[in-house]
Amino acid sequence: MASPTTDPPVRQDAVFAALASPVRRAVLTLLRERGAQPVHVIAAEFAMRRPSVSEHLKVLLACGLLTETRHGRERHYALRPEPLREVAAWLTPYEQFWRQRLGALDALLAEDLDDGAPGEEGDARDR
Repeated sequence: MASPTTDPPVRQDAVFAALASPVRRAVLTLLRERGAQPVHVIAAEFAMRRPSVSEHLKVLLACGLLTETRHGRERHYALRPEPLREVAAWLTPYEQFWRQRLGALDALLAEDLDDGAPGEEGDARDR
């Protein structure tokens, strides 16, 4: 069983699930670039019916990635980036892990290239 310090909280699970959809990622990008938008403007960007877009918006609202405000009869949706910061904070140790691994691989490859420099007898792979 994994410890609570290594597992993302339940809310992060919902954020990861929401981000799994390319449509929902596109909605987040749209709102990041254009700011708050009414649902009909968001729906116009996608080749799907408005009820389908509304379902995606509900998922994003449920995990906290969007806020919804009413302006008369319209609902406007805006990006709420805090859950993404929480996910990024959870991912940071893994990014560091891979940077260290790739750095070590880079150093090893550079060493192999130095060992097999022109003018030396044999190939580095022969050793």
